[in-house]
Amino acid sequence: MNIIKEPKEIDFSIKSEPWSEEELIEFRKIMNIEKQKNAKSKSLKKKTNKELSK
Repeated sequence: MNIIKEPKEIDFSIKSEPWSEEELIEFRKIMNIEKQKNAKSKSLKKKTNKELSK
């Protein structure tokens, strides 16, 4: 992995504000939905791999 040089016109340092409670709740909902989608797709892949190995 290489070190990225910072262009003169761009500052990579980020100063963000803490998230509000509403933003955290919304983010957690989105993450739970994505985790469920990923779990479903992984289980489908396992099923297809088992079928192919037969």
